[in-house]
Amino acid sequence: MTITITAFERSPDGGKGLARDTRVRWALEEAGLAYEVRLVSFQAMKEPAHLSLHPFGQIPTYEEGDLTLFETGAIVFHIAERHAGLLPADAHARARAITWMFAALNSVEPAILELVTARFQEGDKPWTKERIPLVVDRIRHRLNLLSARLGDADWLDGAFSAGDLMMVSVLLRLRLSGILDEFPTLAAYVARGEARPAYQRAFAAQWAINAAKPVAG
Repeated sequence: MTITITAFERSPDGGKGLARDTRVRWALEEAGLAYEVRLVSFQAMKEPAHLSLHPFGQIPTYEEGDLTLFETGAIVFHIAERHAGLLPADAHARARAITWMFAALNSVEPAILELVTARFQEGDKPWTKERIPLVVDRIRHRLNLLSARLGDADWLDGAFSAGDLMMVSVLLRLRLSGILDEFPTLAAYVARGEARPAYQRAFAAQWAINAAKPVAG
């Protein structure tokens, strides 16, 4: 059955790999699965046809036969469960990899997204100047703990897994802030993820859509 995912018709980041469809593309590439992409405009994302796929009017969505999924964690987990290359065969290692997927989305990403919101959506609010240092401190605290856990290992728990895919994807959101550069161990970890051929293919696919469509402003 054909796999179809949705992506921004014009990504807010101009195709730099920060849109969440990149995570799904990467998982599909790691699994060696062919897929199609249906581009969705910001207007179409709020219309009934797309809301029937994603109740919160976001991307990506995943369609395969009569199965429709939303939320990148759920989509990547679905792909990883059914195809080799993203979850270990050993039951305990598999459970740990899944734990790292949840950690990326629940323990690391929320503060990063809070910083994005504070800087770009709420930058003109009177509380922003005081709020941003607090958010940055929360991010640094999490990254200190993550860096200590990773140590000198290449990946979070042995071989590369879906846990690393999600964690690298989350940490990439920090690159423009400069915070990631404060943690050389994590910066090198992210670079290893970006160097994987599957990531390179996923990034190139998203970039190709957006490169000819510069974002206004």
